[in-house]
Amino acid sequence: MDFEMDEEMISAINKAKEFAEKYFTEELADKMDREEQFPMELLNYSNREGLMDYSNPWKILVTIEELCRKDPGLGISTTVPAFGSEVLMLYGSDMLKEKYLDPVLKGQKIMGLAVTEPGGGSDVASSKTEAKLEGDYYILNGAKMFITNGGIADYFVVLARTSPPPSPDKRHRGMSVFIVESKWEGFKANKIHGKMGVRATNTAELVFENVRVPKENLVGEEGKGFYYIMTFFNISRIYVAAQGLGVAQGILDRLMEHIKKYGPVNSQGEPIENIQFKLAEIATRIEASRGLTYKAASYLFKFNPNPVLTSMAKYYSGETAILASKVAMEIMGLKALNSELERFYRDARILEIWEGTSEIEKLIISRMMLKGGK
Repeated sequence: MDFEMDEEMISAINKAKEFAEKYFTEELADKMDREEQFPMELLNYSNREGLMDYSNPWKILVTIEELCRKDPGLGISTTVPAFGSEVLMLYGSDMLKEKYLDPVLKGQKIMGLAVTEPGGGSDVASSKTEAKLEGDYYILNGAKMFITNGGIADYFVVLARTSPPPSPDKRHRGMSVFIVESKWEGFKANKIHGKMGVRATNTAELVFENVRVPKENLVGEEGKGFYYIMTFFNISRIYVAAQGLGVAQGILDRLMEHIKKYGPVNSQGEPIENIQFKLAEIATRIEASRGLTYKAASYLFKFNPNPVLTSMAKYYSGETAILASKVAMEIMGLKALNSELERFYRDARILEIWEGTSEIEKLIISRMMLKGGK
């Protein structure tokens, strides 16, 4: 077992670090947060410099971690334009991949994933959006909520019900996935304002009113949509864990800088013990989170995902980022309120929520363990 990073990963980390140092200015981060704007120009720089190498998932993971270490809002915004594309990679037809996936991976178009619904939250099986087949089209009606890239995406991977569930305990059946273009008649996106954090990302409510979706835009088989989305979450949760790692490490970096500069220190010029203890606890949790995340990723990237490890990595990394932000705010006090750590504190909160709340992750872990899962 080798814990050393290979040259490709080291190169990706250095490239991400250089990119963030060059483009992630405090002025830009503050402006995008304050004005709730998506940094489109930053995305153009990323595409131009080939920052996201979709041919190697390890490079994507460490790039996400490094960018979020510099700034969560800008880091997440720069790395989500292909959000949901894995569903197409795994289950889409050659036609759909050529028409929709290729432009997204080339940085020419933006994609979003439309699963969460008003009142549904993490209960994916409760989806009420419907798609009824009429001739050569599915007629799509319903609404989605808190959709990343909602107001800027060209295409969406949409989960909708195509047939009623056979019984109340089998609500996950009868759901399908479609590719929907935002320019189609009947589609509407309403941007969500006033979010607590990650304000640089574009989040919206989506409304579908009799949207005509060509039959060929069905992804995979009808009725298999729930399983496709669950497979996607096993992938995306690894990247959310990387976000948590980056945010936590970025907070620790800044906290250490503060302590070295301002104290509090003892008579020998060393941090007093309770501060030392907290630093040690955060640093240890970050390393534990990294170990979980990289181990879970090693299974996933070999096409042998371990959902227990994936859920452990996602919830633990998110909670580590939140703990680090709380500790940093406590230690720095008023100085934190007037620094970028205030933004880190707000941005960290989402990591316990999207791609499955921490409670959902814990349910997955316990249920699979009791069933004899890995």
